[in-house]
Amino acid sequence: MTSREIRQAFLDFFKSKGHQIVPSAPVVVKNDPTLMFTNAGMNQFKDLFLGEAAIKYPRVADTQRCLRVSGKHNDLEEVGIDTYHHTLFEMLGNWSFGDYFKKEAIEWAWELLTEVFKLDKDRLYVTIFEGDATEGLQRDLEAFDLWKALIAEDRILLGNKKDNFWEMGDTGPCGPCSEIHYDMRSDEERAKVKGQDLVNADDPQVIEIWNLVFMQFNRLKDKSLKALPAKHVDTGMGFERLVRCIQGKTSNYDTDVFQPLIHYIAEKSGIAYGTDEKTDIAMRVLSDHIRAVSFAIADGQLPSNNKAGYVIRRILRRAVRYAYTFLNFKSPFIHELVPVLAEQFKGVFDELYSQQDFVEKVVLEEEVSFLRTLTTGIQRFENYVVNQSSIDGNFAFELFDTYGFPIDLTELLAREQGLTVDMTGFEQALFAQKERSRAATAIDTGDWVIVSDNQDTDFVGYDVLTAQTEIVKYRKVSAKGKDQFQLVLSETPFYAEGGGQVGDTGYLRSLDTNEKISIVDTKKENGLIIHFVNQLPTVLTGEFEAVVNAGKRKDTEANHSATHLLHAALKQVLGEHVNQKGSLVSPDVLRFDISHFAKMTYEEIKEVEDIVNAKIREDISLKEERNVPYQQAIESGVTALFGEKYGDHVRVITFDDKYSKELCGGTHVRATGQIGFFKIVSESAVAAGVRRIEAITGTKAQQVIREYFELVDNMKGILNNPKDFVSAMSKIIDENSALRKEIEKSITEKSLKMRAELESKFERIGEINFLSAIVDLPNPDAVKTLAFALKGAVNNLFLVLGANFDGKPSLTVMISDEIAKSNNLNAGNIVRELAKDIQGGGGGQPFFATAGGKNSAGLQTAIDRAREFVK
Repeated sequence: MTSREIRQAFLDFFKSKGHQIVPSAPVVVKNDPTLMFTNAGMNQFKDLFLGEAAIKYPRVADTQRCLRVSGKHNDLEEVGIDTYHHTLFEMLGNWSFGDYFKKEAIEWAWELLTEVFKLDKDRLYVTIFEGDATEGLQRDLEAFDLWKALIAEDRILLGNKKDNFWEMGDTGPCGPCSEIHYDMRSDEERAKVKGQDLVNADDPQVIEIWNLVFMQFNRLKDKSLKALPAKHVDTGMGFERLVRCIQGKTSNYDTDVFQPLIHYIAEKSGIAYGTDEKTDIAMRVLSDHIRAVSFAIADGQLPSNNKAGYVIRRILRRAVRYAYTFLNFKSPFIHELVPVLAEQFKGVFDELYSQQDFVEKVVLEEEVSFLRTLTTGIQRFENYVVNQSSIDGNFAFELFDTYGFPIDLTELLAREQGLTVDMTGFEQALFAQKERSRAATAIDTGDWVIVSDNQDTDFVGYDVLTAQTEIVKYRKVSAKGKDQFQLVLSETPFYAEGGGQVGDTGYLRSLDTNEKISIVDTKKENGLIIHFVNQLPTVLTGEFEAVVNAGKRKDTEANHSATHLLHAALKQVLGEHVNQKGSLVSPDVLRFDISHFAKMTYEEIKEVEDIVNAKIREDISLKEERNVPYQQAIESGVTALFGEKYGDHVRVITFDDKYSKELCGGTHVRATGQIGFFKIVSESAVAAGVRRIEAITGTKAQQVIREYFELVDNMKGILNNPKDFVSAMSKIIDENSALRKEIEKSITEKSLKMRAELESKFERIGEINFLSAIVDLPNPDAVKTLAFALKGAVNNLFLVLGANFDGKPSLTVMISDEIAKSNNLNAGNIVRELAKDIQGGGGGQPFFATAGGKNSAGLQTAIDRAREFVK
């Protein structure tokens, strides 16, 4: 049977037993704070087990995508190493919510395995819960008696709480379970050692395939057990393991679940699967990890630096590391597996097939980013470990902090070299960095000083830019040696930073003394609008006039309204998948981050600009609705931003009901014509799947356009005002390029001529041809060319070249590969030692390395000392 046929046979069997077949829940958990990912088939039915939701179908069956890479159920480190652990796997399950219990679950499991799938009864073993006195739990005699009617008693084994009392996590539904194991060993092996002795003993050929969980309890936070309102059945059968048993394979990876991926990897790498354990492990890792990453992304979880996103990023980076090191993929490759996987699951999990392009692009972006980190980190690691007995914690931290190299990869590389990482030193360095960061951002905030008995505050800035007010309270704040004050006003027109819009600036004027102090920023803290000032008014009591900087507010409002028009235009041009992922609205610029997975073309940018400017010319009046019930706003078709927290009542901003309608708390122009003009100035990537657009409007756009015209006019003047400015510039560029090539050719010729001169100066020291000299060449590339030319011309070479570039000394060390190995020499280590004479540093590969410094007087000393390394 193929894997598709096996999956369908399972579902058809339980459908015949009155079960409703339901789809898999997403692998990313959205509504359960105790879980990041769906790690078991029962997750989506948790509320039913707890009696907190109505039971629609008392009997259910499904195949559920599961991910086990964090928390209690974490198989990541075993994946690829053995033949049966996975990050993502399918869990075939049948469920009873207060309907049938142990009898039907056990009898149907036996019927399916032995009569439908025709598994050998003599290879099957089952376990039951032996009980636990500390929990007051008895042995599961009911399950024992039911199994005894189907299987020999010596094949019914007792299991402890660890193996036979299933719990989803620290809390939640749980209960005794009965596992079914299958012995896949040969008859000869089975005759030597009984299968009973290998159950739950981590034997790769005696594996658990199905777990029948009898949900009877709920584990509370205080660790006590409480009986569930009704008894339930929760079964989970590892699909990949089942396919292996039915297809008679010795590894899950040998089945048709994984072989399409492995065949593709083997073909692209040019390495046959099954020829070397290290490359086999790498192929297994890739074929497994791409499944986890792809389905997580399809279910809405993008790779990131925190929480669930970091888990996905870590899985993908582990795959990239294996592909790079063991399969020699030095450029992005893993994303190519997405179409293979999508086609494989078409008609089963169509979520992936329908989002194939989306997933492939996200994976590609992550690969490109991490390969840069990986290349740099591995090179530094390899240079460091020469003659090292362990990995210093400070070096591991340097890789982590400076190069973004994950500590778990440093540990993995160290293990492969038979080394250990000083994790204590690493943790200390990490802690010290956090302390430095904390100290740098430390803020000493004083207590509030009450000025007025009236503690009411009110924001009036939607309607006016000037208000009569009084100071309610103030406090002193010190940061980085600078004192500042924060004021709370009874009534304020100042908009506090929020929703991407920067806070207002302006001034506060005493109506009694006419003293004016600047308000340099406005923020919100726990719903309170706080005004930042560098000095307090001389007199704190009495009436004040609060005045917003009207010019800055006007420019900010133009940019904020433009973001709404931009959002709608992007959806129109790029597609409805576009959603806001972040924004910044200031007087000078608007920055808008969106979910999109390709660089915008010039034509797309132009079309978006044209749409927005057309809406500006229409001079559409602002429609502002305040205190609208949230549900009413949603039902009206308003755009609500994902992840934004909204209250029961919201503010709706509309520019044309059919074009732009969003929930927004910011300030806006009264009509789109006030924006003036809109121009996109940049479009770039900021994260996998997130593009950033920066644009200008109004006053700033006018300024930039004027500057561009002045720049072009000045350049035309320099070129004597040619009729065709572009052609004239192109001609100059071409001429410059030709001259540069001539110069490079001349330098290369000089380097090669110098090679001939230096060849006769090599000194034979034992088996080594040694030369150290200062050369007169114009740049590092010329020295490199000379060094490689000499390496090609001289056998057993040990070369050290010194040079000066604009007064800055440079050292180059080149060692023939055979000499580097036979004499245990490393160019990187040598150049670092010699660089001390020129007060510099450097590094490189074992056969070629360079260093720069600032002490030219020490260059000759370094050249003279080079001989020490070949004695």
